[in-house]
Amino acid sequence: MACRTPAEVVEAMGGVCVVKTGLPWRKLLVSGFLAGAYIGLGGLLAIVIGRGVAPTLVGDVRFNGLGRFLFAAVFPVGLMLVVVAGAELFTGNTAVVMPGVLSGRAPVRGLLRNWGLSYLGNFAGALFVAYALSYLTGLCAAEPYLGAVRAMAAEKAALSFGAAFWRGVGCNWLVCLAVWMAAAADDVAGKLLAVWFPIMAFVGLGFEHSVANMFFIPNGMLYGAGVSAGQFLLRNLLPVTLGNIVGGAFFVGFIHWWLHGRPSSKP
Repeated sequence: MACRTPAEVVEAMGGVCVVKTGLPWRKLLVSGFLAGAYIGLGGLLAIVIGRGVAPTLVGDVRFNGLGRFLFAAVFPVGLMLVVVAGAELFTGNTAVVMPGVLSGRAPVRGLLRNWGLSYLGNFAGALFVAYALSYLTGLCAAEPYLGAVRAMAAEKAALSFGAAFWRGVGCNWLVCLAVWMAAAADDVAGKLLAVWFPIMAFVGLGFEHSVANMFFIPNGMLYGAGVSAGQFLLRNLLPVTLGNIVGGAFFVGFIHWWLHGRPSSKP
């Protein structure tokens, strides 16, 4: 199985950055919508599979670990779709566009434009899945799913700012490492394998992903969770987004460019 070196991955990311920062805004928004929808679909699958383990024994602690693992094991399908089918995911882009900007191949304004428009597109795609494919279909309308989606939304909105921020850092460190390793692989099987382990790890650890929460919390709200829009946006999405930026842009994008990149690279 062919694999690029760390230096080759950083160099490749520089070229990807030029493409991503040059996308027309319409394509960036639509591609962002697809990425948000893909992550939402992974989240919906995780709920149906992971929270559906032994419905009559949901309160039995013996099944908590199994349900948590199954939830984490199937959620990576969302990022697999993003990586292989191609879409603009804000969390992954926090790292991907950094080498090109740091080496002077793309301007900072291109980075901010990419992050901003992909974030808006992701939000729209995640909300679409929550409303059209979860709420209107009634997939989570019965137990154990109903109680699970309500509790998930409430738990996420109840996190302190600091806890949500650092869970966001840990999450996107792993997410961007998944994207980084997928870029090192030349075949689809290698990319899927590279994505699965880090994404399974961040979900199993209980870290916070801003785009996933654009699905999970509104989904719980649609099913009656006692969470307000202000709690969703300020108590969870804001600190998690900031943490995701630090985890991806600094711990992956910047550090890997500093270790393996060439600051003098030109277009």
